[in-house]
Amino acid sequence: MNKWIPLVLALLLSACSSTPSKTYYQLPALGTPAQVSGSSASRQLWLEHVNVADFLAQTGVVYQTNDVQFVIGQNNLWASPLDQQLQQTLVTNLGSALPGWVVSSQPMSSDQDVLNVTISGFHGRYDGKAIIRGEWVLNHQGKLIKRPFNLELKQGEDGYDALVRILAQGWLQEAQEIAAQATRL
Repeated sequence: MNKWIPLVLALLLSACSSTPSKTYYQLPALGTPAQVSGSSASRQLWLEHVNVADFLAQTGVVYQTNDVQFVIGQNNLWASPLDQQLQQTLVTNLGSALPGWVVSSQPMSSDQDVLNVTISGFHGRYDGKAIIRGEWVLNHQGKLIKRPFNLELKQGEDGYDALVRILAQGWLQEAQEIAAQATRL
């Protein structure tokens, strides 16, 4: 009987050391998708590209642990590439913020406005804030408008769910800023 004790202990220990499960996150588009008919649309906006920094282009949700260190999640992952999620939600959020406009991730015509966005920060931080940083360039009939953005939003709760929700809120906020600038042209 004593010869089976090490085997039973090994089996019990291996059962207790299970692999953590992976959790996948998708940014919610908080704007309401707008329906616009081609004839009633006064302007068109093509969101040509959303580019993310290399450290954000990984599958894991990024968390900054101190002033110089970042951790890329191994078990907390984006459900689809972050640049695609940012582009899709920005199209929806801009469409909601720009009634009467056609906002698309595909080119539509030669007289459309063109928007490009570069993201250098889209992560959680050790002090409980969500960071959204980058710049966007809007081309309206050859006139270029370039604006940096740097949002630091307080996370109301702990955890990745709350982080993804506050990042989505900040992304909506930046979409509204882009829309405000576009309507001034």
